[in-house]
Amino acid sequence: MRPVLLVIAHGSRDPRHAATVQALVRRAGALRPGLRVETAFLDFNLPSVPGVLDRLAADGVRDVVALPLLLTRAFHAKADIPAVLRQAPLPRTSSWGGRRSLSVRQAEVLGPSPLLIAAVERRLYEAGLTPADKSATGVVLASAGSTDPEAIAVIAETARELRRTGWCSVRPAFASAVNAGGFPRTEDAVRALRTDPGVRRVAVSPYVIAPGRLPDRIATGAAGADVLADVLGPSPELARLLLERYDGAHAARRAIVRTA
Repeated sequence: MRPVLLVIAHGSRDPRHAATVQALVRRAGALRPGLRVETAFLDFNLPSVPGVLDRLAADGVRDVVALPLLLTRAFHAKADIPAVLRQAPLPRTSSWGGRRSLSVRQAEVLGPSPLLIAAVERRLYEAGLTPADKSATGVVLASAGSTDPEAIAVIAETARELRRTGWCSVRPAFASAVNAGGFPRTEDAVRALRTDPGVRRVAVSPYVIAPGRLPDRIATGAAGADVLADVLGPSPELARLLLERYDGAHAARRAIVRTA
């Protein structure tokens, strides 16, 4: 039997966050009929990761691929998620007294990936731009922010890859000014793009999956831009990427995070 795909999102007090995550997970499940797909949250929302793992064990599930719904390998992917997967209390006996076994493997985070570049462009086009606008449009690739050097390097490389698709200029930015890479805030990147040669239009593309406090801060910082794209959300590209990461973890037989 195929492992269950458990998508683990951070969670938010903003109800739009969980609704967007659930919509994305449903879309991924629809692309792979017969695959059991579950959602869990680290904080703020239910169900929790331990709660879902407990229910899967009770259902007799033997294998789980835990997929962090994250764009980079920052603290949540390196520490929080492995910790909650290792520490989650899993019952060892079934209702009829038999022993249960549940193996959990952690998949790679979503980024970097060409599918994410495609999702960013989809949102820019949905916001009113066209491929013909690329050569005169500067794009602010605005992410939530991180102090992790590996995550910052991935964001910078993603901006370069987006630039290589033909946009006049692409600048990475963070919703928070606190970062080890020295990225500007969204509003500062918008102002800087106005001075770039050849840029006649400035667009802000939130490089985040779901709405929430930091995406709202990005939108506020985009007030001086000509175009504001939507968050990546339940785009077809992200749904395909979830399954791509699931398949990669399953095929590679990644190291077991825990067995109960």
